Amino acid sequence: MQKTINCLTFRKMVLVGAKQLENNRSKVDALNVFPVPDGDTGTNMSLTMQSAVKELSSTSSSNFADVCDCVSKGALRGARGNSGVILSQIFRGICSVLRAAKPEVDTKTFAKAMDAGTKVAYNAVAQPKEGTILTVVRMMSDFAVKNAGKFKDFETFLPAVIEEGDRALALTPTLLPVLKKAGVVDSGGVGLMTIMRGFLAAVMGEEVVSEIQTEAAGPSADDVFGDNSEILNMDLGEIQFAYCTEFFIINLKKSTTLADIDKLREKLLGIGDSVICIGDLELVKVHVHTNAPGVALTYALQLGELDRPKIENMLEQNRALRAKREAEKKDQGMLAICTGEGIAEIFKEGLFVDRVIEGGQTMNPSASDIATAVQKINADNVFVFPNNKNIILAAEQAKALVENRKIHVIPTKNIPQGFAAALAFEPELSAEENKTNMIHALDNVRAGQVTHAVRTTNVNGFKIKEGDIIGLDDKKILSKSDNIDDAVMTLLDKLKDESHELITLYYGQDVSEDEARLLKDKVQEAFPDCEVDYHFGGQPVYYYLLSLE
Repeated sequence: MQKTINCLTFRKMVLVGAKQLENNRSKVDALNVFPVPDGDTGTNMSLTMQSAVKELSSTSSSNFADVCDCVSKGALRGARGNSGVILSQIFRGICSVLRAAKPEVDTKTFAKAMDAGTKVAYNAVAQPKEGTILTVVRMMSDFAVKNAGKFKDFETFLPAVIEEGDRALALTPTLLPVLKKAGVVDSGGVGLMTIMRGFLAAVMGEEVVSEIQTEAAGPSADDVFGDNSEILNMDLGEIQFAYCTEFFIINLKKSTTLADIDKLREKLLGIGDSVICIGDLELVKVHVHTNAPGVALTYALQLGELDRPKIENMLEQNRALRAKREAEKKDQGMLAICTGEGIAEIFKEGLFVDRVIEGGQTMNPSASDIATAVQKINADNVFVFPNNKNIILAAEQAKALVENRKIHVIPTKNIPQGFAAALAFEPELSAEENKTNMIHALDNVRAGQVTHAVRTTNVNGFKIKEGDIIGLDDKKILSKSDNIDDAVMTLLDKLKDESHELITLYYGQDVSEDEARLLKDKVQEAFPDCEVDYHFGGQPVYYYLLSLE
């Protein structure tokens, strides 16, 4: 077990962390909410790390001070965008502790280094926001400082720190409204956790992987928010400061002091936002969103010379992205509401539904939830499949909340009807023709569901006890039993008529595949005139959803 890390191990951690991030750069980019010049979080963070690696390669020293100076200066010189600058400051703080360390560092010292990284990063941002990379690094470092003494080696310490970081990452949507609205976690936080996993891989001698956590709750980053629609639909007038301005100040005047750098930060706050002004008397990095980039440059010239100035028009980039989005808009799209990993997969992969949101018998989405999901589908006409009678009204109300889309609610009361409606979609037909075909398709399927009773009652001619297995259609209870298979068989017998040729069983999260396969064989034997199939639905509450066509 590795109780300590030396300078060579730390060097390897930086290298592997950078490689891990570069391998996953596009995945981090896909999470980013804001389509503005400094918005490609994964790219910006990766370029920051690559600059640190480049600087690191310039020294063969095995001394912590030399290695840490290279990492710190390299990250600052290559820092791109807010995320890259904050990352550079995290490393600056970490390196400030490690550079003074003895030949080897234990978990307690590394925890102190993480804490220093957190403090330096927070101080670098004029108005720190929670729900960002700052929250993730803070919660990790707090955990590390409090618990480092419990871990005697890095093989157990780093996984525990990473677990806390993942927990912090999952909290980011609850802290930052734009993330919650988009349904994603903070992209900068994902980038940081990717680096941390690289650190662990370096310590454990494992291979670098390309699988990273990008989820807030369930769907993948691309499925949840691949189109940046919330921001692209924003009025350009809402962008208060139009120019993303970045530059370095080098060869600072002899009269310049650290207090002057602080004063520059205050001046920049007076003319813009997203202000970062960090560095020392050798090098200062500046980032600001402003309507007066020339004024920002003039302020900087009072301290020293300008290097690598970059000014980008965020209004124009927003216009370009919106124009591209409009050019790619299609005529018709589909939205399905359901629960269950397997059910969602069938809608998305099997039936090419554009977007799926979670909802069903025990969790009805609001009209606003449905409208937001519709807004993220880049189509003029969007067909919505509620797949539950209690969601149809909310879907209808969503029409009033969407201005640049036409919502067509197909009144699907269950999942099989939703499948039938989606299967009827033909992109070459008009929206009205598709709507007619989808509604007609609902008449060709009959559905049932099997669950357990949650209370004792008398209903539909049955004396139901809590815990009984019951089978239902969309209106009433049709079967009761003390076991699932019998309830299914009785329900099918009540539902089936001579027109049905296909029976499909969708088994839920509480049913194993072996159990479903055995039941499928029973159904096939009982109904030899039908083709019988089964699929994983993964739905909660209901053991089986049944479809007869």
